[in-house]
Amino acid sequence: MASRCWRWWGWSAWPRTRPPPAGSTPSFRHHLSTQEKTLQICVVGSGPAGFYTAQHLLKQHPQAHVDIYEKQPVPFGLVRFGVAPDHPEVKNVINTFTQTAHSGRCAFWGNVEVGRDVTVPELREAYHAVVLSYGAEDHRALEIPGEELPGVCSARAFVGWYNGLPENRELEPDLSGDTAVILGQGNVALDVARILLTPPEHLERTDITKAALGVLRQSRVKTVWLVGRRGPLQVAFTIKELREMIQLPGARPILDPADFLGLQDKIKEVPRPRKRLTELLLRTATEKPGPEEAARRASASRAWGLRFFRSPQQVLPSPDGRRAAGVRLAVTRLEVSLMFPKDTSFPGLCHPSTPAWCCPHSPQQGVGEATRAVPTGDMEDLPCGLVLSSVGYKSRPVDPSVPFDSKLGVIPNVEGRVMDVPGLYCSGWVKRGPTGVIATTMTDSFLTGQMLLQDLKAGLLPSGPRPGYAAIQALLSSRGVRPVSFSDWEKLDAEEVARGQGTGKPREKLVDPQEMLRLLGH
Repeated sequence: MASRCWRWWGWSAWPRTRPPPAGSTPSFRHHLSTQEKTLQICVVGSGPAGFYTAQHLLKQHPQAHVDIYEKQPVPFGLVRFGVAPDHPEVKNVINTFTQTAHSGRCAFWGNVEVGRDVTVPELREAYHAVVLSYGAEDHRALEIPGEELPGVCSARAFVGWYNGLPENRELEPDLSGDTAVILGQGNVALDVARILLTPPEHLERTDITKAALGVLRQSRVKTVWLVGRRGPLQVAFTIKELREMIQLPGARPILDPADFLGLQDKIKEVPRPRKRLTELLLRTATEKPGPEEAARRASASRAWGLRFFRSPQQVLPSPDGRRAAGVRLAVTRLEVSLMFPKDTSFPGLCHPSTPAWCCPHSPQQGVGEATRAVPTGDMEDLPCGLVLSSVGYKSRPVDPSVPFDSKLGVIPNVEGRVMDVPGLYCSGWVKRGPTGVIATTMTDSFLTGQMLLQDLKAGLLPSGPRPGYAAIQALLSSRGVRPVSFSDWEKLDAEEVARGQGTGKPREKLVDPQEMLRLLGH
């Protein structure tokens, strides 16, 4: 089927090239010569990695045409489904992505799941190159007893629920208890804690979903603990998010000064961002607040706290065994490694010329990812009604033909080139793991795009014309798949904005894919 439908691609792909002068009849020879110059690229995933990769390729190669495939009917990935609703400024990057999608050499095709509706080998045969940028769609399991109990869910699913990710729209988290425990101390953990504790009247002007806002209005959660297996010098959140939590209306911080003993001397040599973050933690934990701040904290009805040096061992069941009632934590201590001699650098964390003994990220300094938490033998139980695991996102394999490292959760690659598969590339979290912010992903995606163009220049990509979307469209049609175009998305966008106007929200997100397709007449 595929080979037959690709033989007539030249004519069917005509509308995708520069149109002929008005009143003229397109000649097949003219179209073929134009198409031969076109670099047909496929990008899988329409989040920041996908759009930034497309943007770079379109800018750097004037004959490049990029098709972006997305399994959701709507674009933008984690910008839409991951960024907190009370952080609308972060979503402004959507304006840039929209400009890219409006390019005459770019097309968005939503409602197409690669690996199910179309395979990667089929894409590779239709395009000169394929870039996998589909992100991290799963979460890392805790792998402890009781994790399966009702009342336990991933922070990723909780974020997807309040942000309108279709697969999480029926989550129904139980917020009837007074205490929630979040296992993890990164920005996602702080986002979740902030949403749980923010007064609903502060959220009702955001794009949080109607269903989530209704549940949060009924929430009885008063205290949120964020648990980390290491100490204040190893927290993964950033100062902006921490400052928001400290100043959160109606909530007060709970920090144990004992966790910060001796920290003042340790932070003198750490990098400036880490130093400023730790100093803010230190001041909040140990300094007496001014009269105004003291009054604010005294009147707060809710609280949040950081529990350091604790590692989850078990989710404790309620007496009837039907749901989560707490978490058993192992008390830990930091183990400082002395495995690096003075004349070697600690790879990947500081400048190569920095020796391990003075690198602030080195395990010899007790700072950074290489510092291990080891159990002391002591245990403690932390009662709660809700457990949210925020220990990291994880990518999934998309197609049997694509190499995948299940332990690291990434596609094995060298600077974005998928190992042992010429013409196949990756960018974003599926390339490097779920780390960094949108700006990090931009740089990473530009690098992948540059590697692809270098390979093109070196003659490592297929020569001659490729059919691109024309071939894939025929395959999808034969399989009953109706792709959603960017103009289709803009109709859904307008519908969301219209629905939000009645309640003073920027938009009311559509969360049911079937409703989206019905609105489009699919």
